[in-house]
Amino acid sequence: MCRNCKQFHRCLNLDEAYQNFFRRLKDGKVKAGFPKFKSRHSNKFSYKSNFTNNNIEVDYEENKIKLPKLKWIDSKVHREFSGEIKSATISKNPSGRYFVSILVDEGIKELPKIDKEIGFDLGLSEFIIENSGNKVPNPKNLIKNERKLAKLQRQLAKKQKGSNNRNKIRIKVARLHEKITDTRKDFLHKLSSQIINENQVIVSEDINISGMLKNHKLAKAISDVSWFEFTRQLEYKAYWYGRTYIKIDRFYPSSQICAICGTKNIELKNLKIREWTCENCGSHHDRDINASRNILKEGKRMLA
Repeated sequence: MCRNCKQFHRCLNLDEAYQNFFRRLKDGKVKAGFPKFKSRHSNKFSYKSNFTNNNIEVDYEENKIKLPKLKWIDSKVHREFSGEIKSATISKNPSGRYFVSILVDEGIKELPKIDKEIGFDLGLSEFIIENSGNKVPNPKNLIKNERKLAKLQRQLAKKQKGSNNRNKIRIKVARLHEKITDTRKDFLHKLSSQIINENQVIVSEDINISGMLKNHKLAKAISDVSWFEFTRQLEYKAYWYGRTYIKIDRFYPSSQICAICGTKNIELKNLKIREWTCENCGSHHDRDINASRNILKEGKRMLA
């Protein structure tokens, strides 16, 4: 790619960054994300090529991708797609693997409407607790690999900077981090897609994640569970497939209200109380299941 072409693509990227910035401001988002230059110390390397004169193609049978300047290269095609190709972004991750992300203009069909609804409470020991009583366990991807990661990082710290042995250990550390990230993303995408496919109305609570991360005893567990990414996936998938996703107010006392009669129990501000019995109607509640039922009720009230 010549110098003029590089400058042209940089101008296009800069224009796109500012357009996105002003769009987020117009939408009223607080954290709009002002455009900034790439850092020299970043470990993310990528470039983007726009589609012109069939310079980007995919051969599913031969598992090959045609890219500008590079021509046909061998690859592992993740999935087939249909639609008009707009651009391709080639990126390299810290472990040395290369990826091609292809932007395609493709219409998404809405899913058929169903009568099923779901409300769920987010947690740490259990990832989500549904109003039906079903509990999805937290996979704890980081905690499972924490000892192995600590061992590799100790080995990395002892290697001489700039040596081949240090680079070998660095790649092992990077691959383990990527494994943790990929496993987490796979779990979140499968669960969010299942919820979207099986329910017409989805209701969850709006959690102050940035505030909770200030608690240093829970920060690692909260970062590992990725509540924000999960709710983000639910939001855009609901928009794609014609579902309704609602977040209730974060100050709504879902854990303190009896889902049967509506009586409020102030003693439940103590998080150590996991089960309780309503003094008014005598119903026995699991704290999280009761909260998820109240979350669904509040979401339906907001929808009405």
